[in-house]
Amino acid sequence: MAKPDTSAYKTFDQITGRLDQIVDQVRDKDTSLERSLDLFDEAIALGSKAVDLVDSTDFSAEERDKLREVSGKSSGKGDSAQAGEGA
Repeated sequence: MAKPDTSAYKTFDQITGRLDQIVDQVRDKDTSLERSLDLFDEAIALGSKAVDLVDSTDFSAEERDKLREVSGKSSGKGDSAQAGEGA
């Protein structure tokens, strides 16, 4: 199977927008299994492209701090990790 063409999606927002559309399509009861699998392949390719975009982005110090803060909250480690630093 050929890799889905993701060249039209250049920004993280475009990628996440398309992923939202894919989720809606897969949830539609009228979407066939074959189409769902094609959409799954596209979602995997888009996810990989999003990771590449994030990995190649040169974040400012302020942006890196904000990402660490958000990542700590989403993983549930934010408060406990910070509490252990000062002790």
